[in-house]
Amino acid sequence: MSLTDLILSQFTDVFRIVLLIGLVLTALRTASVNGMVVPLLAGVVFVAVIIPTTLKPAGDQMFLHVGTGIGVNVVILAVLLGGRALYRRWRGT
Repeated sequence: MSLTDLILSQFTDVFRIVLLIGLVLTALRTASVNGMVVPLLAGVVFVAVIIPTTLKPAGDQMFLHVGTGIGVNVVILAVLLGGRALYRRWRGT
C-alpha cells in the first residue's frame, strides 16, 4: 500500500470519523472541568494508535500508520471544530 492510499483510506475510515466526532462532543461537554486542548490531543493520539493496533494490524509499518493517523486525525479534528465554529457563528451563540 502506497502512502497516498494509506492516507486516503484513513480519511475515509468511518470508524475513525465517528470516534473523532465522539471525542469532540465529549471534550465540549467536559471543557469547563478539563479544558479543550489536552483532551483533544490525547484523543487524537489514542485514536491514531488504537485503530492500527486492534482493527488492522500494521505489522512492521506500525509507526507509519500511527504517524499518518495522527496527521489525518488533526485534519479531521480541524474540520470538525471549524464546522462547529461556523455553526455557532451562523446560530449567533
